[in-house]
Amino acid sequence: MTAASPGSRRVAGLLAGLACVGAFGAGCGADAPAGSPMTVRLLVRDINIRPAGVDCAGSGAYLYVHRSAPYQVTDRDGAVLHRGELPAGTAVPAFEEDLEVERIPTYCAFAIPVSVPERGGYRLVIDGRPPIELTTDRENPEGPSLVAVIP
Repeated sequence: MTAASPGSRRVAGLLAGLACVGAFGAGCGADAPAGSPMTVRLLVRDINIRPAGVDCAGSGAYLYVHRSAPYQVTDRDGAVLHRGELPAGTAVPAFEEDLEVERIPTYCAFAIPVSVPERGGYRLVIDGRPPIELTTDRENPEGPSLVAVIP
């Protein structure tokens, strides 16, 4: 059996590290906190006129909430527990009433899968903006969630 060269071991280690970061967002290794899978559910009440069910992003004052925007989930002290890029949001009707038209007032709902350790509180930071407080919802029929509504 032939021993691997130091250069090939470095490349293998680098590739493993990149795969780990890409797969889990928050990183891997002894310094990464163990976590439980949850979903951050963010509702942006921008009341934009669009068809329900289409991909969306925040509008007006919430343009920074969009697909590929960098985000972090932190604890109350600001320690980063998970980081990544936002997925596209989905337009959801702002009112239950059927307006009988294709384009209706909607909100933009984001579902962001994360893995975070148990903490007393969580915050969502999007693109360096002020933190958004998250409420823990362990009773959600779709699974444990961290929930926020803006504004």
